[in-house]
Amino acid sequence: MALAGAAAGERGLQSMVWHRLKSSVFDDCRKEEEWKIILLDDFTTKLLSLCCKMTDLLAEGITVVENVYKNREPVPHMKAIYLITPTKKSIDGLINDFMSKSSSKYKAAYVYFTDYCPDNLFNKMKSSCSKAIRRCKEINISFFPYESQVFTLDVPDAFYCCYSPTLEKTSDKDAMMETVAQQIVTLCATLKANPGVRYRSKPLDNASKLGQLVEEKLENYYKNDEESQIKDKNNSLLLIIDRGFDPVSTVLHELTFQAMAYDLLPIENDTYKYKADGPSGKEREAILEEEDELWVKIRHKHIADVLEEIPKLLKEVSTKRKATEGKLSLSNLAHLMKKMPHFRKQITKQVVHLNIAEDCMSKFKSNIEKLCKTEQDLALGTDVEGQKVKDSMRVLLPVLLNKNHDKYDKIRAILLYIFSTNGTTQENLDKLIQNVQIESDSDMIKNWQYLGVPIIFSSATQQRKQSRKDRSSEETFQLSRWTPVIKDVMEDAIENKLDSKEWPYCSRCPPAWNGSGVVSVRQKTKTNQPDDRKSGSKLIIFIIGGITYSEMRCAYEVSQACKSCEVIIGSTHILTPKRLLDDIKKVNKPKDIVCIKDETRL
Repeated sequence: MALAGAAAGERGLQSMVWHRLKSSVFDDCRKEEEWKIILLDDFTTKLLSLCCKMTDLLAEGITVVENVYKNREPVPHMKAIYLITPTKKSIDGLINDFMSKSSSKYKAAYVYFTDYCPDNLFNKMKSSCSKAIRRCKEINISFFPYESQVFTLDVPDAFYCCYSPTLEKTSDKDAMMETVAQQIVTLCATLKANPGVRYRSKPLDNASKLGQLVEEKLENYYKNDEESQIKDKNNSLLLIIDRGFDPVSTVLHELTFQAMAYDLLPIENDTYKYKADGPSGKEREAILEEEDELWVKIRHKHIADVLEEIPKLLKEVSTKRKATEGKLSLSNLAHLMKKMPHFRKQITKQVVHLNIAEDCMSKFKSNIEKLCKTEQDLALGTDVEGQKVKDSMRVLLPVLLNKNHDKYDKIRAILLYIFSTNGTTQENLDKLIQNVQIESDSDMIKNWQYLGVPIIFSSATQQRKQSRKDRSSEETFQLSRWTPVIKDVMEDAIENKLDSKEWPYCSRCPPAWNGSGVVSVRQKTKTNQPDDRKSGSKLIIFIIGGITYSEMRCAYEVSQACKSCEVIIGSTHILTPKRLLDDIKKVNKPKDIVCIKDETRL
């Protein structure tokens, strides 16, 4: 099996996870000139693929990578490393490999759990194959380093468990909260951070409950950690937020490259399929990952800038080598690639991203362009000239009457209309649903109430609209005027301007927080780091129920603007607008219909 992930270079979270795996697992069981086999489950396979390559594993003495769930040929002369999650399925796979001494698949087992192993599973393993186990440790890495500043817990079921009215005050929800809290603690441990924990007090109490759990588990973790004395609580801050805090950013059409591509194109598991040689050409696949330097460079840029930049890069390569003349074409590029294998990879990446950009633009020109103006006006409550929108329904109607827009686009526009007016009347909502003929999908609108977002207006649910930062002086594109609310939160947190009533601490004795780095600038002589963020403050944001690509972008933008503080953002999973609407539609359905996994990771 080949791992197709990023190299273990200096790339933030991914690099940290790899170095932790090296010290906790590979260095722990290293022996000169002794090759080993590594057994992985689904979770750890993905974990390793995000932070290392097969060549990195070879350098650590790993010669074969196997799946612990599958039947395998015995290799009794070799020792095996089991890097697995502490679940029944994975532990059963380990036990089956050592059913008896005569039928053991490997010489010995070195077992490393991603997290705390429950006593019942540990005792089962101990009674079944303890003689074969040379080492058994919990390494506390139970999250995915999706990007250099983005993590995910890969528990999409958390959305249903946390927001479904059918699971409110049930053991299922409690178990999910416990699991998520423990996973967040493993992230903090990897970052070597012991953060103060704050939560958004509205619109629901999920953030409060999760915050308290994380606070308790952090305290227990560092109480038992040998290095706890160096974990300074005022050097990092964790904010926990319910998904309903900013519904607008989840449904708005984004025109920055990464967000736009994942919204409009059928990208699955970060894999983009395309035909480089025209419609009749062979289908190819490209993985959008951190190892792709061009992708990292352009993913947060506006589509207009991307379409301008990639052809320039292509032309630059072809001009340098004088391999093509005149107008750049795909046939000339194919010729160039054959003549210069050394540059083939570089050109392929550029062609891939040009294909993505052109695919996005074809969707944009056909339908999305007209939608974007309506969406921006509804989201902001003002038009391009800054004039207040007086009649939101008049702005919405052309979208609903346009037969070229699909149901998802119309539902997204209706939601933005409702969000802009802080709810609507039942009569008005019924008319909208009937006129657009979305009766079967009406729960995509109505079920937002379970996220604490007002859909039906009433005096009891009337909420004061969030005050937003004035960004009118910031240079932006007319169809990209909206800024995700999380960016305001990040900037306010770093400057220590968060309202203590809206953002209470979980601790009774809240630690001092210095995100802006005023003190660390005076003490700069204590460090020789080229970038203050490596040794400076860390702001960790966790959103219950999914993050959007536009919110991920904000973490990089704010980190870039504030050199003294690195912003790391994560969630239970990553959202696209369509996926979120599908999840919201199911949130009030019975558990057996929704197909929630019964086995938690812990």
